[in-house]
Amino acid sequence: MANTPQSKKRARQNERRFAVNKARRSRIRTYLRNVEEAIASGDKDAAQNALRVAQPELMRGVSKGVFHKNTASRKISRLAARVKALG
Repeated sequence: MANTPQSKKRARQNERRFAVNKARRSRIRTYLRNVEEAIASGDKDAAQNALRVAQPELMRGVSKGVFHKNTASRKISRLAARVKALG
């Protein structure tokens, strides 16, 4: 348990950041799920639009420190390849 005033404050800040990051991560996963569902339905236009909307959200997560840059790039790359393959 935190004893010093500084460690108590850090614990409070960590809780707050955890809640914010959890919400951001959940929001991004929702966008990714929308792309996955569009791919599963076989609708290329819907999948492209969903991917176009998901990309900036994912990169915003990178700039906010929720995801690593390479992780986001890998996810975008793999989704884009699957959307392109829908033909």
